[in-house]
Amino acid sequence: MTQFGKVAVLFGGHSAEREVSLRSGAAVLAGLQRAGVDAHGIDPRDYPLARLKEEAFSRAFIVVHGRGGEDGTLQGALEHIGVPYTGSRVLGAALAMDKIRTKQVWQAMGLPTADFRVVHKSTFKAEDSAALLAQFDGPVFVKPSHEGSSIGMTKAADAETLVRAVEEAFTFDDEVLIERFIEGDEYTVSILGEQALPAIRLRTTHDFYDYSAKYQSGDTEYLCPCGLNDADEQALGALSLAAFRAVAATGWGRVDLMQDRQGRWWLLEVNTVPGMTETSLVPKSARVAGLSFDELVVAVLEMAY
Repeated sequence: MTQFGKVAVLFGGHSAEREVSLRSGAAVLAGLQRAGVDAHGIDPRDYPLARLKEEAFSRAFIVVHGRGGEDGTLQGALEHIGVPYTGSRVLGAALAMDKIRTKQVWQAMGLPTADFRVVHKSTFKAEDSAALLAQFDGPVFVKPSHEGSSIGMTKAADAETLVRAVEEAFTFDDEVLIERFIEGDEYTVSILGEQALPAIRLRTTHDFYDYSAKYQSGDTEYLCPCGLNDADEQALGALSLAAFRAVAATGWGRVDLMQDRQGRWWLLEVNTVPGMTETSLVPKSARVAGLSFDELVVAVLEMAY
C-alpha cells in the first residue's frame, strides 16, 4: 500500500448532502486505513486545498457529495494544483451533476429517458401549471437540476401540488426538471472501471425512493441479486455503462434506472460520487461481486490519476 503515498480523503464540504458525505468519508477513511493506506481525513470546508501540495499528499479520494465536490469544482481545483484524484474528470462530474443536461445528452444519443420539461425561476408562472401538467400522461416528478440524495424532489399529480413542488425545488436551484412519473421498479447499477457490478432492485413503502427511504427508513429493501435473468442483467449492465460513458463519467459511480410495467428501461441519473457508507448501494453491489468494502475503496483509489 505504500505505492499510494499519503492520501487525502476529502469529505464534508458545503452542500446540502454534507451529513451524508461525512458518513461516507468516515467509512472510506477507515477502510483505507484498515487496508494499510496512509490515509488522512480532510474537510475542504475548513481546509485550503493548496495545503495538499504543501503537506505532500500524493492522491485524493473524493467523497464530497453534491455541489462543490461532485460537480467538477473540486476536480478542477485538484487538477490546478496537480494532485491526482478518484472518479470522473471535470467534464464528467459537471455534466452528470446536471440532471437536465444529462437527459438532453441521453435523448440526443437515443438512450431511453422519460419525457421531461424544464422550468426556470425567472419565467415560471403558477397559472401555467395545469397546462404544463397536461403535457404528461399522469403524475410527474419535480427535481432541482443540481441536487442529489432526492433533496428537493416531489411527486405531483395535480396542478396545485405541482406549483408547490416547483416552488420548493426553486429554493435549491434556479432551473427545475419536471419528468414523467414512471410506474415500476427502481434499480441501480454500480460502475467500477469498465465493469458494471450486480444490479440492485430497491423496494420501499414510500411513494418513491426519497431521502427518508434512503437514509432514515428501516424498511427499505435492497435486492441483490435483483431477480433478473442473466441475459436481462447483462443488458441492464450494458445500458448503464453506455449511459455512464455518454456523460463522460469515468472511474467509478452509479447509474439509477426504472423498469416500467411493460419491462422497458428508463434512465434517471448518474452519480459520480455515490454514497460510500458500509451499507450504501455501491458497497452492497461490490460485496455480491466478491469485493469487501476495504477491497472496494482500494480499487477506487487505484484509479486515481
